[in-house]
Amino acid sequence: MNAPLVNRNGCIVGVDVGGTFTDLFFYDEPAKQFRTAKVPSNRGDEAVGFLEGLKVFGAIADLSSVVHGTTVGTNALLERKGARAGLITTRGFRDVLEMRRRDRRHTWGLWGDFVPVIDRDLRLEVDERTLADGTIRQALDVDQVREAARSLAAAGCESLAIVFVNAYANPANELAALEAASSVWPNAHIACSSQILPEIREFERTSTTALNAYLQPVVGSYLGKLDDALASEGFGGRFHIVQSNGGVMSTLTARRLPVRTALSGPAAGVIAAAAIAEAAGFPDVITGDLGGTSFDVSLVVGGRTALAAQTTIDFGLVIRTPMIEITTIGAGGGSIAHVDAGGLLQVGPESAGSRPGPVCYGQGNTRPTLTDANVVLGRINAARPIGGKLARLDVEAARRAIATHVAGPLGLDVMVAAEAIVRIANAKMAGAIRLVSIERGHDPGKFAAVPFGGGGALHAGALIHEVGLKAALVPRYPGVTSALGCVIADIRHDQVQTVNLALEGLDAAALDRRMVAEARQARAVVEEAGLAVERIDLVFELDMHYLGQTHTVPVPLPLSVAGDSTGVSETVIRSAFEQAYRTSFSRLLEGVPARIVNLRTAAIGRRPHFDLSALAPGADASLETARRGTRPVWFAGGWHETTVYARLDLPVGARLEGPAILEQPDATTVVDPGLVARIDALGNVIVERGQ
Repeated sequence: MNAPLVNRNGCIVGVDVGGTFTDLFFYDEPAKQFRTAKVPSNRGDEAVGFLEGLKVFGAIADLSSVVHGTTVGTNALLERKGARAGLITTRGFRDVLEMRRRDRRHTWGLWGDFVPVIDRDLRLEVDERTLADGTIRQALDVDQVREAARSLAAAGCESLAIVFVNAYANPANELAALEAASSVWPNAHIACSSQILPEIREFERTSTTALNAYLQPVVGSYLGKLDDALASEGFGGRFHIVQSNGGVMSTLTARRLPVRTALSGPAAGVIAAAAIAEAAGFPDVITGDLGGTSFDVSLVVGGRTALAAQTTIDFGLVIRTPMIEITTIGAGGGSIAHVDAGGLLQVGPESAGSRPGPVCYGQGNTRPTLTDANVVLGRINAARPIGGKLARLDVEAARRAIATHVAGPLGLDVMVAAEAIVRIANAKMAGAIRLVSIERGHDPGKFAAVPFGGGGALHAGALIHEVGLKAALVPRYPGVTSALGCVIADIRHDQVQTVNLALEGLDAAALDRRMVAEARQARAVVEEAGLAVERIDLVFELDMHYLGQTHTVPVPLPLSVAGDSTGVSETVIRSAFEQAYRTSFSRLLEGVPARIVNLRTAAIGRRPHFDLSALAPGADASLETARRGTRPVWFAGGWHETTVYARLDLPVGARLEGPAILEQPDATTVVDPGLVARIDALGNVIVERGQ
């Protein structure tokens, strides 16, 4: 519903800045009204598109809250454009960051390269030693720390990470180093590992802290620029950032822990897609966000997103903090199609992005993209481009680019070549879906796809055929689904602490006190965020294993804080551990003692329920009103006269036989021949095989 809005009190805007477009979802909570917008992103200065998008809805000063899903941190990591950072560590441990886990970029070979985000000459050592039980064998020499910090600052470092061995067991030396370094460091970009990740395992702790330092000036500068720009427009509301775990945090927390924004934008999309699918009666789905640069895939089982305790953003760049499990491949609408040295057609990973964009945009690019192929095939209406920036798309320019760079080298007809580009992209997307489903023991035939982003709905039917999915659910506004996710995401704060306790003979009272303290600390962070919540849920989880094992299993505990206690006991933990272990490995190791390695605590501020029925078609929607005539569209080697509909005018219960094209301002949905689409009660398009 894009009607004009009058009452702006309680208005919240979700903003998702992608590589090609900035998507916005405006929601007036009291009036239950919404609007959407999609504007071009400004790569290199994303704040420009951010502000231009907000102004679409009127005066920024009238907004109550802005929630932002950002890819600034992700891009900085993938493109290696973070800050020049320094590291101070325990003598003898400067190379932990480079040695990693002795993994290799190429499994079957001894070649490959890895360049740490902090160069070796910027990783300095000092004398100190803390043992694994927390005993301080050698106290810190603070003068060494000050000298090291001065040297790193003189070398041009913009941020500083302090990582001491076994600091998770006793942070005293690290905190002393932090105080000493802060006295000479020129800015606030300084942190120690016991504040970022007080968890066992030196490489993961070092990597996460180093990457936090690498991102802090970049993300901090970006958020500072947005804060200043919003303030200059008179904005006095709350500004929040989506985390990689699908929750929301304050900008203050985001500046301190920018590593938690590494998958911010994609995470918001998964949250919205999961909520939409569950409301539509599809608890088991595979989400697919197809934007201008990438295709992001995630698995949702029983309505719950999959959280991973650790993620590898790129080879050697390991972040250990809770993140939604998202698999990303370079296959977006702007992905460039080319013939490689071996004569094979490839699509991506290089992308034309928003500037210059696909050839059909007429902004200087001459190499064909996936979008160009869809335009040539007639699947995208050249006279109705999404985003509102262009009056029309240049179909002939797209044809010439495909003829020059693909059809000619391969000896193909232009239409055959365009279809080949789409088929290659579909195969890559299908591979990503198989990776998160079949390779994790799930039958994709029991799952529905939820394609979204600017281009996801174009490929909904192809993914059903390629992977064998039971259906595809296209959200009401697929092009701005991630922005919607920003609006409906809960506030969340995760903490971890290594406790290293034997289960047998557990001092449950001591563990209970620690759990209560962790819960209070996590709850305080959520309360400081300042967004209205209906309640705050506390979630406890243990990392456990049998004695002698290296890896752990996550063990959710059915506990919360009541008064000053969680009610934890050895019996409760043992039962939860055995259930989790049996689920993972189908058997228990009888007679082997178990250990508790880490305590994980999450505080989740539940936002007021977003009523998705607000997105449903109005009573005046009808099939006759929605029909826009026909046009020829290329499918399976030939032209098919295809009915075109205005997607947002389709009524609930409408049933459409493929081939059909459903157009709307933020996306286009393609219903392939042999498939059937129906409109459910929430306005979603359900695409299934014909009977």
